[in-house]
Amino acid sequence: MNGRIVVCGAIAQKAHQAGHTWQFLQYLLGFRELGWDVLFVDRLHGDVDPGDGRIGYVRAVMRAAGLDDAWTIGLDDGCHAGLARAEVLERVGDADLLLNVMGFCEDVEILGAARERVFLDTDPGFGQMWHALGLADIFAGHDRHVTIGERIGTPDCAIPTCGIDWITTPQPVVLSQWPAAPPPAGPLRFTSVARWRGAYGPIDFDGRRYGLRLHQFRRFAQLPRLTGARLEVALDIDPADEADIRLLDREGWILTDPTSVAATPASYSAFIRASSAELLVAKGMYVDTRSGWLSERSLCYLASGRPVLAQSTGAEELYPTGCGLVTFATVDEAVAGVAAIRSDYARHAQAARDLAAAYFDATRVLGRLLDRLGSRPAAAALVPDRAPA
Repeated sequence: MNGRIVVCGAIAQKAHQAGHTWQFLQYLLGFRELGWDVLFVDRLHGDVDPGDGRIGYVRAVMRAAGLDDAWTIGLDDGCHAGLARAEVLERVGDADLLLNVMGFCEDVEILGAARERVFLDTDPGFGQMWHALGLADIFAGHDRHVTIGERIGTPDCAIPTCGIDWITTPQPVVLSQWPAAPPPAGPLRFTSVARWRGAYGPIDFDGRRYGLRLHQFRRFAQLPRLTGARLEVALDIDPADEADIRLLDREGWILTDPTSVAATPASYSAFIRASSAELLVAKGMYVDTRSGWLSERSLCYLASGRPVLAQSTGAEELYPTGCGLVTFATVDEAVAGVAAIRSDYARHAQAARDLAAAYFDATRVLGRLLDRLGSRPAAAALVPDRAPA
């Protein structure tokens, strides 16, 4: 083993939202493939019974991933589910670094035990604008700062840097967990998994409103009618958004129950493998800031040999697009993208897997990140950073 890396984040709070779960598993399993011991630190607030289903979900996820002895959930009474607090503090103290996703861990004792605290920004734009507006500072108390908003600091990216020296990185996908799968039989299905509103509200910043996914989705609501394609989304949408549900139904979207699709990491993987391609509509924040954001879910599609038709966030400035990964900014471009993938599906499917292997393989992505953080031993640095385009 090279040493230990601690990842702090929220799986228990979003139990049975397996896309969110996979975001953390990519880091934990990716670091492990690089030869690191890992520990996942979670938290639940309020009165939590030992038999709480959220704890059971985390336990089952970690067992299936081979991480039985590598997780803990802190509780308000000072106890922990999983590893006991004393062992957690000992492991954190021995770790090379603590990766605190969106600053989720606020436990002063755990953070204080870490040698190096690294903030990982997985929702680029929100935290930076909160900081710039004086609404919240989720970056304080960390030694280094990493963001998946890879275009931060470029002239046309509207995300404020907040005076922070950001290290940028794509998200990782563990290729061994997402093998290329044969194309499914039958007509092509463009699918995705999404939340209509998400956890955060729109933000007014520097004279502009940065919105959510729903504001973008409405712009492309007519795509099933215009393309004649089967467009399906496992959409977490509140019944109160009745007018939007009627709009999507009228335009021909197939809405699938996300509670069945994303109940477990395995069911989520199966849904992606049974799809032909992804159609990704992004949050307005990611689109309008030109952040370069690319969904971790899209990387799972790519790795599985499933082409991705993604709304442009500036990612085309970072990675090859046009085959396997196709981007669009307008309705006409989205329609053309659907047609292109349908007309030459086999070529797009192969290109999708090739892109995942060349640019998003967890061993490359996380190895390069550790190099930039100064945390990777010289022997591990022999892993190539990025394959040629």
